[in-house]
Amino acid sequence: MRRILRTAVTVLALVGTSALLAGCGSPGSAVAPTETTQRAPSPSPAPSPTASTPAEWAAERVAEMSVEQKAASLLMLHAPGTDPGAMRELIDQGVAGVILMGDNIPADAAALGELTAALQADPEAATLIGIDQEGGIVSRIDWDPAPAPWDLVGQPPAATREAFASRAGVLAASGVNVNFGIVADVTDDPGSFIYDRVLGTEPVSAAERVAAAVEGERGLVASTVKHFPGHGAAPGDSHVSVPSAPLGIDDWRAGPAAPFRAAAEAEVELVMTGHLAYPAVDAAPASLSAEWHRILRDELGFDGVVVTDDMLMLQHNGLAEYRDPGENAIRAVAAGGDLLLYVLPADPSEFGISVDGLAASIAGAVESGRIPAARLDDAATRVLELRRELAEVAGEGDGGE
Repeated sequence: MRRILRTAVTVLALVGTSALLAGCGSPGSAVAPTETTQRAPSPSPAPSPTASTPAEWAAERVAEMSVEQKAASLLMLHAPGTDPGAMRELIDQGVAGVILMGDNIPADAAALGELTAALQADPEAATLIGIDQEGGIVSRIDWDPAPAPWDLVGQPPAATREAFASRAGVLAASGVNVNFGIVADVTDDPGSFIYDRVLGTEPVSAAERVAAAVEGERGLVASTVKHFPGHGAAPGDSHVSVPSAPLGIDDWRAGPAAPFRAAAEAEVELVMTGHLAYPAVDAAPASLSAEWHRILRDELGFDGVVVTDDMLMLQHNGLAEYRDPGENAIRAVAAGGDLLLYVLPADPSEFGISVDGLAASIAGAVESGRIPAARLDDAATRVLELRRELAEVAGEGDGGE
């Protein structure tokens, strides 16, 4: 599928040790389960003696899974609180992983490490444990010593590489293996809600720093760049609306595309699609747009995992066409999304969401032909390949084979 996550075991051990010391010194329709709803169980870990690469291993594992299990394996959710029990319950339902928000973060790095260790259930396929650790105004942990993105804008790319290597080392030392932390958006508008989070105010310098950030995180965590195809050109906040960018495809290629192209060339592991639209290209939000997924794959050459921004943001914008979480999930997978992100409240049924319901919606769409079976297999395989790679990194870091 793409490169195997490159490791630097000695570096990881050294950075992890120092980070721990620093931390110790110091944030269809998907329906709630009913009596007739059947939970999609996790596929049982099974040795794959014929698989020689993560991609081959993942393909063999997917071939053993039911449609419902494949669908559940595309989900990454949040459960509030620092008790790992609720998060482990989600994992035991076969989801790919969890995203940690501020309410999940205990007092220090050691306590976070204990929490994340409790979430690893399959030695062959790591639970994806993600976090939005950009630094600066979007920080979930307060013991990250690296500079904020805006502090790096006026510095050479090497400073960004060093900052994100430090940041990734802190995360890896506490068992976090995916960082949704590299903003590839570009804007020079101080009024934009994304302005203080960008790594550059124009495409070329932003691209250099985005690539440097990916290089800095390599071998420590799986890197994610966001929010494809570029939030800086789309005024508004996608948490409460579907912002619209007034650019055509040629203007996009000449501007906002540059940091995402650089990230793809740097072999970033994940790209996060935004709930924002470029109507001249496709009226649909990029997260639900087959055309934007085609551009990402075919034009930019990205071959990793495509993850959505929080899917509940679509429901929060109040537009009728996004009220149904099951329909949103179907559209995201059919468009080309591999991993669907959900930041859930304490009671997910408030928004009509459950693992069973989302999996049933996706599986039903496969059975009806709305989602080709090959599309589901491709998504499940990409996600499992990443999980396999991360399991191998963890095994090497622990001194395993």
